[in-house]
Amino acid sequence: MRFTSEQRLDDGVLEREFILGEIPGTLWTPGSAPAPLVLMAHNNGLPKAEPRLVARARYTAARGYAVATIDAAGCGDRPRSAADEQARADLRRAMQAGEPVDEIFESFIGPLVENAVPEWQTTLDALLSLPEIGGPVGYSGGWTALGIRLAVVEPRIAAAGFFAGGYVPRAQREEARQVTIPLLFLLQWDDEGNPRQRALDLFDAFGSKEKTLHANLGGHTGTPWFELEDGCRFLDRHLK
Repeated sequence: MRFTSEQRLDDGVLEREFILGEIPGTLWTPGSAPAPLVLMAHNNGLPKAEPRLVARARYTAARGYAVATIDAAGCGDRPRSAADEQARADLRRAMQAGEPVDEIFESFIGPLVENAVPEWQTTLDALLSLPEIGGPVGYSGGWTALGIRLAVVEPRIAAAGFFAGGYVPRAQREEARQVTIPLLFLLQWDDEGNPRQRALDLFDAFGSKEKTLHANLGGHTGTPWFELEDGCRFLDRHLK
């Protein structure tokens, strides 16, 4: 892991960009150390520099957590394959035409998750070797499919907060039954692009004995800011 830049923010959080092999990432750390680690991913591999993700990361770091995110292959500044470009073009065309998009999402998001999981595990290995990070580890983000897969295969993750706003492939909907860590699940009741019942069915499928659903009125990007504070309290219960 090689750090390529750093800046100290007004709240004392240190923000550093890093490169790990071909993986670009960002790490935010609080002034106190060692800090529990939160892996934070935005919906279906959107860039790590996405403003909503950065705002959540900075807030969470200021609450005493190390927070890390990376760009998945084909996302952010990483090169996209011809297949990636075709899938995105097919998705845009279908959405503009009002056509069903589930099968396009399935063919696009499924491989994205499979390719992303090993990179997140490699990143986790490197992060936990840093003296300023001291576990345990949590997951937080809108990329619920990735979080489900990581929760199943990665025993170091102790708790997770999911946003019900992204497409979850059938494989991860089945894997949800194997997820047993504490969960906080956020649902926007009027999310225009994600069927409410499918999100409720996913919540029901999780195998966790401790799982909480917060549902708020509003569309896809309307999650109330107070849910970020509640999410940090959830992390406090399970990671501190």
